[in-house]
Amino acid sequence: MSSSRLLWPTEEELNRRYGLMDLMMQKRGVDADAAREVDGGLAFLEARAKCRYCGKEEACRRWLTVKAPRTSPDFCPNATLFEACLTSD
Repeated sequence: MSSSRLLWPTEEELNRRYGLMDLMMQKRGVDADAAREVDGGLAFLEARAKCRYCGKEEACRRWLTVKAPRTSPDFCPNATLFEACLTSD
C-alpha cells in the first residue's frame, strides 16, 4: 500500500508553497487580479495546483533571493501564466 503522504502535501507545505507563489508573483510584477481572471479563474486555480505539487520548492526559495530577475525561472510550471500577466507599470 502506498503512503498518502507522497500524494498530499501537509498544511504546512501548502502554506509554504502558496507563500512562495505569492512572492514569485510579487517579485515578477504579476498583476494578481489579471491572473485571477484568466480563463474565468481556472488558470489561477491550475497554477495553485501546480505549485501545490511542485518538487522545486528549494530552487524557488533560492530564486527568490535574486535581486532583480528579468524573467520567471525555467523550472517554474507557472512561468507562462506569470509572463502573460505582468503589470504594465
